Amino acid sequence: MSLHPTLQPYADAWTHSIEAISEMVQSLADGEWNRRTPCPGWSVRDIVSHVIGMDCEMLGDPRPIHSLPRDLFHVTTEYQRYMEMQVDVRRHHTAPEMTAELEYTVIRRNRQLRNESRDPGATVRGPLGTEITVEQAYRTRAFDVWVHEQDLRTALGRPGNLDSPGAHVVRDVLLEALPKVVAKDAEAPRSSAIVFDVHGPVEFLRTIRVDIQGRGSLETAPALGPAATLTLDWETYVRLACGRVTPEAVADRVKTEGDPDLTTAILNHFAVTP
Repeated sequence: MSLHPTLQPYADAWTHSIEAISEMVQSLADGEWNRRTPCPGWSVRDIVSHVIGMDCEMLGDPRPIHSLPRDLFHVTTEYQRYMEMQVDVRRHHTAPEMTAELEYTVIRRNRQLRNESRDPGATVRGPLGTEITVEQAYRTRAFDVWVHEQDLRTALGRPGNLDSPGAHVVRDVLLEALPKVVAKDAEAPRSSAIVFDVHGPVEFLRTIRVDIQGRGSLETAPALGPAATLTLDWETYVRLACGRVTPEAVADRVKTEGDPDLTTAILNHFAVTP
């Protein structure tokens, strides 16, 4: 049985990234598991734990019953508490335990993908008991695993896969968030246009138009006389949008033109992942 056509790209992206992660962590020395990653508060081990935990939830496994310690300063919201549970429960696992569980989880998920018969629009349980569609669940896993693959690559000094299938899923998800970032969060002027020119392994030129009511929309057509233009490379775009760096830390990699207050406001609201 083959996957529904709308699910296949997400399954392919997830498979590509999870195999890259498995390959990366297979031969890690003990100390490398404790390396800090760009993901706030998480080590290499923590990211692998999170990936395992979220895929176990896709498989329908029960969530661990576990009390979080009170000194996790990066955990401030209910959503973060939810995500931290699968991580903290594995914090003292050994390297062989981690790689074995990852390998076993990947085998089980591959089997699930091969046998997937649910309609993409069917609802399933999402984080914090929310109802999401099967398609949303697949898309979120593809997004999440690629972003965390990049976290691991940064921490371990092994760059790569910036243009892999997962990168294109991430591009589309992040672009969907741009109208809100520009129009609502950064409060761009009504009847204005803001251009994003992204270069590198994944390239795109997009315009956010803000209408007279202050609503933003995403367009592929370039704008004449935009209120602001932001030019940056793909890796910097991802790291900003996923909250891995501050605008100040990558100021030399972002070229801005137009209203400086507006570009500053956009960059200050650029992070869209919880």
